[in-house]
Amino acid sequence: MAKTNAGRFFEDYALGQVLTHAVPRTVSGGERALYHMLYPARHALYSSDAFAQASGLPASPLDDLAAFHIVFGKTVPDVSLNAVANLGYGEGRFLKPVYPGDTLRSVSEVIGLKQNSNGKSGVVYVRTKGLNQRDETVLEYVRWVMVRKANPDAPAPETVIPDLAKTVPAEDLVIPEGLDFTGYDFDLAGEPHRWGDYEVGEIIDHVDGVTIEEAEHMQATRLWQNTAKVHFDATFRPDGQRLIYGGHVISMARTLSFNGLANAQMVVGLNAGAHANPCFSGDTVKCWSEVLDKAETAAPGVGAIRLRLVATKDGSVGELKGENGKYLPGVLLDLDYWALMPL
Repeated sequence: MAKTNAGRFFEDYALGQVLTHAVPRTVSGGERALYHMLYPARHALYSSDAFAQASGLPASPLDDLAAFHIVFGKTVPDVSLNAVANLGYGEGRFLKPVYPGDTLRSVSEVIGLKQNSNGKSGVVYVRTKGLNQRDETVLEYVRWVMVRKANPDAPAPETVIPDLAKTVPAEDLVIPEGLDFTGYDFDLAGEPHRWGDYEVGEIIDHVDGVTIEEAEHMQATRLWQNTAKVHFDATFRPDGQRLIYGGHVISMARTLSFNGLANAQMVVGLNAGAHANPCFSGDTVKCWSEVLDKAETAAPGVGAIRLRLVATKDGSVGELKGENGKYLPGVLLDLDYWALMPL
């Protein structure tokens, strides 16, 4: 009897199937240091215990996207080990900050299936929850991924495409307990721009760019324990290239957005996201943001801002899709998220 695991293929999934993912991971300051080294992240709330405590939190949490990557990485052996590509995200909420010493694990439920017309692959929709050692849900999201079939002749499942909300309503955002921006130090944060300084429809060119290196991508993908074959095995794709993990592009773009959005401190909602085109080593990532919406919150001095974060490999700003409605070839990422910002 074989003891190794080749991973699930499209025909191995069933609607309602619950996947309990191995292996739990206790996080420490090491994840923070490596995250800041790889991207490098500079938001003050995630860099300084003193700044976080002045904002009403017990200490500086782990970056929201670092927590996301850890939870996501747990799901890969069961969801996307044999993926062709990760396609999109929706209905994401960050429910509790993650602190050093917390232990994270992941559970997913299959909520949709659709075989592709070529009969060689299909799209699997899963809702994933990340839980801590107290069984509290720290984050949740839906993602959909294209997965190969092992047997092209395997019968197609009934097509079920989940009806997902286009956005997370502002009133459903969870503000961390105790968060208070009334004494916010804009000098230490790095920029003077507050919630009231941003207008819906405003586009911000974040100016800076980073060329993706193979070594850094491999370090990041291993750090998050992401085992998807497309990221490691150059023989897995017809073009012989290793696909850059989409989360690496997300974090790189979020970090680059610091220049112009240094005070968009906490990510609390993930409305939608698409990896529009593949990213490979040697591509230079630049990004721009569009302000989509704004909302006040019940937390003192805290506003919510909805942003579209677009990463490109051609440096274009403000351009997203062509006349045919498809993403332009230079667009790598289209991410719609909510962040918290001082009023």
